[in-house]
Amino acid sequence: MPESFTQSNFSYGGQAVIEGVMMRGSKTLSVAVKSPSGEIVTHTETLDPRIYGGRMAKIPFIRGVTLLWDALGLGIKSLMFSAEVALEEEKEEGAGKVFEGPAQLGMVAFSLTFAVFLFFVVPALIASLLERFLNLGFSNVSTNLVEGFIRLFFLIAYIWIIGLLPDVKRLYGYHGAEHKTINAYEAGAELSPDSVAQFPLEHPRCGTAFILSVVVISIIFFSFLPPMTIPVRVISRIVLLPVVAGIAYEYIRFTARHQDNGLIRAITKPNLALQRLTTREPDNGMLAVAIAAFTKVLASETGQPEVAEVNTLVEAPSMD
Repeated sequence: MPESFTQSNFSYGGQAVIEGVMMRGSKTLSVAVKSPSGEIVTHTETLDPRIYGGRMAKIPFIRGVTLLWDALGLGIKSLMFSAEVALEEEKEEGAGKVFEGPAQLGMVAFSLTFAVFLFFVVPALIASLLERFLNLGFSNVSTNLVEGFIRLFFLIAYIWIIGLLPDVKRLYGYHGAEHKTINAYEAGAELSPDSVAQFPLEHPRCGTAFILSVVVISIIFFSFLPPMTIPVRVISRIVLLPVVAGIAYEYIRFTARHQDNGLIRAITKPNLALQRLTTREPDNGMLAVAIAAFTKVLASETGQPEVAEVNTLVEAPSMD
């Protein structure tokens, strides 16, 4: 096997976008999107070294919140880029420019607000109202546990319901292609569609695994908080969410690095199982797109040659 495909010490990641995949390395991000004409349109840019190589990236718990905030912004930016490619907007307009600056920040803020409201505020309100108005005699710990399980139910139901939509099913296919590509690279396999197709859909560093970890850790964490009024309870969930996210990030990081341990593999099985809801078996075209994005990152960061893709690659205008 060529040295260019041996496992790296760095943990690569990415996400699915509309008809494409975004891959992220230690210094570079690359997006590959299949256009309506059948070409793979790519964009590669350098990541902010202050976030991905600076001091903040080395401080446990703090780094999780910082990296996740930036990753959300990059994810939305990549998603908007893919939408413009899919709609075949005029290249002269400069893909993605409209989503820079305040507009991009606004999209990140809206996404976070919606997620916090649906998965943290609403479950806290429901649990508090059940305790107060139905007179069920919950203890404080029981109320917090009820809240946590409502949150878990909302998460699984949301993922399952949106997964019924045809467009989301294709998105989940690209999610599977992203996982298979990274799994193949970390196993030292050839990065070709036929080779990559043989690898698992699940990956321990998946964002779905992180979200489930946040929910489960929040159930444990919030269960030890003292009794609160409803307004204070809701505010506490919002204020303490970065703490829970920081813990979840370190948990995912630790378990992903110790998958050779049987106990670690056992406790991460629920994370991998949930990924069955957010991934689908990709076709060879989807795999080619994921490979195109990933090899662009490798070529930029390590100088490794890009492998031959199935479709023609077109370099897109900058998203900056």
